[in-house]
Amino acid sequence: MSLFDLKLQEIHSRLTGKELTVADLVDQSLDAIRSVDSTVKAFLRVDEEGARQSARVLDEQLAKGGDRGLLFGLPAGIKDNIVTEGLTTTCASRFLENYDPIYDATVVKKLKQAQSVTIGKLNMDEFAMGGSNENSAFQVTTNPWNAEYVPGGSSGGSAASVAAGEVYFSLGSDTGGSIRQPAAYCGVVGLKPTYGLVSRFGLVAFASSLDQIGPLTKNVEDAAYVLQAIAGHDPHDSTSAKVDIPDYIGALSGDVKGLRIAVPKEYIGQGVDPKVRDAVMTALKTLESLGATWEEVSMPHTEYAVATYYLLASSEASSNLARFDGVRYGVRAADPDNLLDLYVKSRSQGFGPEVKRRIMLGTYALSSGYYDAYYLKAQKVRTLIKQDFDNVFQNYDVIIGPTAPTAAFKIGEQIGNPLTMYLNDILTIPVNLAGVPAISVPCGLADGMPVGLQIIGKALDESTVLRVAHAFEQHTEHHKLRPAL
Repeated sequence: MSLFDLKLQEIHSRLTGKELTVADLVDQSLDAIRSVDSTVKAFLRVDEEGARQSARVLDEQLAKGGDRGLLFGLPAGIKDNIVTEGLTTTCASRFLENYDPIYDATVVKKLKQAQSVTIGKLNMDEFAMGGSNENSAFQVTTNPWNAEYVPGGSSGGSAASVAAGEVYFSLGSDTGGSIRQPAAYCGVVGLKPTYGLVSRFGLVAFASSLDQIGPLTKNVEDAAYVLQAIAGHDPHDSTSAKVDIPDYIGALSGDVKGLRIAVPKEYIGQGVDPKVRDAVMTALKTLESLGATWEEVSMPHTEYAVATYYLLASSEASSNLARFDGVRYGVRAADPDNLLDLYVKSRSQGFGPEVKRRIMLGTYALSSGYYDAYYLKAQKVRTLIKQDFDNVFQNYDVIIGPTAPTAAFKIGEQIGNPLTMYLNDILTIPVNLAGVPAISVPCGLADGMPVGLQIIGKALDESTVLRVAHAFEQHTEHHKLRPAL
């Protein structure tokens, strides 16, 4: 049995009881990576030397006694668009293959303060643009449940590493579902916090008004512990919320009596695999048996979410990625004829096809004569989508539906059809447009592949989202299923 199958409290008890060392946990992680990552391909780089050095320091501290937090000594993986001092951060792009940051992202600093151990950097879709992990410039991560299938994206490496037992938990980023969708595909828990709850300082920006960092874990309790460690105001991030951070662990009461659940008909209608819908309906019955009630509602602007998202996200990407020009950092094209040629060659050689597609779409939407017709209109529709959530939350505590319309699809099956790929995010995108929190938890299997249940809450009400997810988890066995690697 893997040490990572133990509950967090049990690991902590063994560490403090001197039955286990941090070095043991790090060895477990590195052994698992050596054993399965040639198939899973979740890691872009493993910092074995740094991890072992951290383990030695933490074990020395452990020997001296004293109180230790519950994340103490736990091996973690970091998505490769979150900067790590002294550890190459590439965003899975050729453009940044030689970029060694000189500082840590705020979330990385907070994990170091919590005394977890960074094992390495995880694969992703290039610059977080993609929903299958096939857009990485370096390798395609596979789904631990079946290597012929995608793990989801863009945080596919983050989800796959947890599902494969390579790390105890990981961090990902979510712009339009990039934590929750791969969590659903890989059968793990993925939490997207409220926009602004977790600092974005040190996250390489894709779409600044949508990006949010969050944890991927094996269970809801672990997600609450990681969120407790990384949430909080950060003066380095101008969009960071100045709010008191509640006790997320204390919220896991298991009590959902009287909880009012809204189920949007748009989330379980046309395009949703019947097996996925059945799994969600069964989950609702479980919550109903615990004392919750649910009703079908309508969120009429859901159908416009994908178009709205791709206009806004691509426009922000066009602006954010303008900094990658071959001059200041990153890869520089050889032998340019002049400055303009340096820009053109560096960007042509450095960016992959999906990144180029979105830059062009965003630049077009922001250009003179089209700004009002596309970008401005998309912003107005975004407001309508947020109002849909506000209206529902006047009468209900949470919104529940599938995380994705289908289970994972085969590698190569959709990569040639970007529109089909974009539509996979139709159930996660509205959450980012509204800036509210959501979690994906395993709720069954469809044709042997995991299905995710998405629980959406009011802004800054992660406590309720976690409470509902935890209550469901405690009365089902789905989160205990593991892929047969």
